[in-house]
Amino acid sequence: MIKKVLIIIPCFNEEASLPFVLQEINKIELPDNFNLNILVVNDCSVDGTKSVAKAAGVLLLDLPINLGIGGAVQSGMMYALENNYDIAVQMDGDGQHPPDQFIKLINYHESTHTNLVIGSRFIENEGFQSSFSRRLGIGYFYRLNYLFTGKRIYDSTSGYRLFDRTAINIGAKCYPDDYPEPESLVLFSKAGLTIKEVPVIMHRRYSGQSSIRNFASLYYCIKVSIAMFFSFIRKTS
Repeated sequence: MIKKVLIIIPCFNEEASLPFVLQEINKIELPDNFNLNILVVNDCSVDGTKSVAKAAGVLLLDLPINLGIGGAVQSGMMYALENNYDIAVQMDGDGQHPPDQFIKLINYHESTHTNLVIGSRFIENEGFQSSFSRRLGIGYFYRLNYLFTGKRIYDSTSGYRLFDRTAINIGAKCYPDDYPEPESLVLFSKAGLTIKEVPVIMHRRYSGQSSIRNFASLYYCIKVSIAMFFSFIRKTS
């Protein structure tokens, strides 16, 4: 049985790094029963991101307005659902998520049938570990996530994730906006999905700047904490 796999790359102004990411993805060798496609979700970039994707010949969703990371990822999962993909993998377009680590997520899912597999920097502490202030924030979300879900997810802000059909179906219908990774864990957990981490090695971003820095980090923590709380108390339909 052939399994359809979609790599979703949400992009906002990743012209400089996207060619390298796509080149590395094309080096991935999967077993013959996997059919791999790449989907670039261009989140209304103002640089040449769209042109890079077109030149590479990958699938492209060109969003007419900027939806943020959550909206871009949800758009990709809607595409995966509508086109009957078995697995979707979210991967950043800035080079932080080395494509050669992708097979670790696939192998873990295949051996355990876990609904949501997260690539984690902090299990074996190899590779780029993020800044000290970011690690403090990640530690905070680890504790908050454990409070709301009872699950110990050490890298809850990681955007390197594998979704199976069940997770795709949920994410396509409802997915948090802005910075969705910690809040989505509450949603997926309430839906009864299995969530596990596997150790991966990440890099520094190839170019550009993170949208979460300095004062924005405090704003981010407050905003996401409130969002996680309301997701926790919201009744499921």
